[in-house]
Amino acid sequence: MAQSPPDKPEDLRAMMERPKVTLPDPVPPHPLLDGKTEIGRGEYSIVLDKGDDERVYKVISSPADYFLHTAEDRPAGRHFPVVHQDHGIIGRAISGYPFHLLEMEKLYPLELGSETAMLALQLINLYWSACRQWSQLGTEMGRIALHHLAVSPLGLSPNLQAALKSLSDFVDEYQVLPDLLNPDNLMMRKDGTLVFSDPVFIA
Repeated sequence: MAQSPPDKPEDLRAMMERPKVTLPDPVPPHPLLDGKTEIGRGEYSIVLDKGDDERVYKVISSPADYFLHTAEDRPAGRHFPVVHQDHGIIGRAISGYPFHLLEMEKLYPLELGSETAMLALQLINLYWSACRQWSQLGTEMGRIALHHLAVSPLGLSPNLQAALKSLSDFVDEYQVLPDLLNPDNLMMRKDGTLVFSDPVFIA
């Protein structure tokens, strides 16, 4: 008998054995990070304010995130973050993966009720519906769901549709998995542009 699709995003996370957690590691010591304020923390990264209101330092422990932000064939364009400099490896996480330090553009949490937040919610719901459709594939459902969005007419802007296609191609090429269910992985610029900040993880 086929497994029934989960009813809520948190049920899907449980099905994929991905509880929502944050990186437990302290900020690794580095001259560029001395005295800097931590402004965000996710499952695989720590973000510190550079202090110029334009850039942040992002400490990344996930190889998937590092590839996403630095690979020559990484997704690029209006809906992906700008990486200004790769400062290299600055330590090792408890997970065993190396810490990479990136200098990136500063992004902002989605503003509740804004057009950008509504667009993000639309994307999450579209992705969620596609995941439900392909839930019998287990952990592979995310890849198939994202591909489905990338090749389907969704009524989105050409730039955003192209961004979904680029992300889907990256996911297939690097054999990582997408995560568009976590709203923390979708952020915005000051001008309201929706940005895919950390939309992938390693299986």
